[in-house]
Amino acid sequence: MKFNDQFRFVRQNMKKNKTRLFMTVLATAMGCSFLIVLASVGFGLQKSIVDKAVGDRMVTSIEIYGIQSDNDEGRQIGTSNLDYLRTVDHVKAVTYRNYIQQSIMITLDGTDVNSSSTINVDFDAENKAGFKLSSGRLPAGENEVVVGYNVRQLPNSQPGDEVPPAKDWIGKSLEMKVSQFAEDGTEQSKTLSVKIVGVTEKPTREWKTDTAVYIGNGTLKQIESFTQTQWGAQRVPGVKDSESGIDKIGLDDPRHYSGVQVIADKANHVKAIAEEIRLKGYISHSIADELKQINLVFLIMKIGLGFIGTIAVLIASIGIFNTMTMAVTERAQDIGIMKAIGAHPNSIRRIFLLESSMIGLLGAAIGTIVAYIISVAVNIGLPIIIRGFMDEKVPDDFRFSLIPPYLAIIACLISLGVALLSGYRPAKRATRIDVLRALRRDM
Repeated sequence: MKFNDQFRFVRQNMKKNKTRLFMTVLATAMGCSFLIVLASVGFGLQKSIVDKAVGDRMVTSIEIYGIQSDNDEGRQIGTSNLDYLRTVDHVKAVTYRNYIQQSIMITLDGTDVNSSSTINVDFDAENKAGFKLSSGRLPAGENEVVVGYNVRQLPNSQPGDEVPPAKDWIGKSLEMKVSQFAEDGTEQSKTLSVKIVGVTEKPTREWKTDTAVYIGNGTLKQIESFTQTQWGAQRVPGVKDSESGIDKIGLDDPRHYSGVQVIADKANHVKAIAEEIRLKGYISHSIADELKQINLVFLIMKIGLGFIGTIAVLIASIGIFNTMTMAVTERAQDIGIMKAIGAHPNSIRRIFLLESSMIGLLGAAIGTIVAYIISVAVNIGLPIIIRGFMDEKVPDDFRFSLIPPYLAIIACLISLGVALLSGYRPAKRATRIDVLRALRRDM
């Protein structure tokens, strides 16, 4: 008996009792939909809490504190170390934050600016890493800078005091007065004019403020060319540079970096990058190490929700078993005729397994579509309900439910497997029907 004939036979018999078929498919669809929706809650919350609430850069960044070495010089991060880190697979960018080693006097329109520090960053690397701004853009020219979100906050201001927004300064120029002591002890100074083009993102912690001025490598070179020291360090009058520990500018003077971060292209590559650089002796830490426990909790949560949903599918299998048992009883004469003309028991078993699998697949397809509709409705409706009844605003990118493609595929495979198991015993029973008794029933 050809497969096409078996399929045609199954389709004709399924049309004979549409009501029973509909109820069986509906039960299977409800079970499959329940499984997907429950598991999608775990996926959605994990996506929102871990990837969104924590922050993409925070998740993908690896802090580099130094290199294992027997001496202080060997423990520090140099230019060659940055070059190596950039060559590691799946590293998107390597950033650093170096403080200018002197208190630079900064003014705007003749008024002192409340800047706590001046920090040198590589804006090209920061652009790749996702340097977030609240206003403006990242510098593209040599004398362009970014200021901290709280740069206009006065030192004696209290919580709740109204502070003018820093974005009003975009397009204005800052005067940066750099100083250095000559060999005879006299102080010299140079003023650099830089343009504000961006404002950093508001700090996530209420107690934290950002009043720094972020300068690029072009501005740093101007400062160092005047001070003749790395990071614009000031000489101590009457003390030699070698005795004060100040690094001069020169080919033989290695540059040391602080605040180094390695940014991975994806969160799931952080672990592999961290393990590789640790083997090279780099002392590092990433928030991904702490997220292992959080991800484990969500994994257990998803397995638990999926297990509960699977129970619903198993309950639906009772309906499939009942439908297939009744189908075998009702088609006893057809089975007898097939046996009488020489149909193999495997062909008869295959017919009923095919019918049960079609019921399972049809229910799984409908259930998957319904689950996606419910997921979209939940993501749209719940924020509205929470905002209306609890007066709380949910972040725009928060997802209560997320259905990855493989979740829908797994649910469909579970429904198919349960349907085949439910139809196996009735199919086996069909092969044991006696031909004479089956034909005698109609006489």
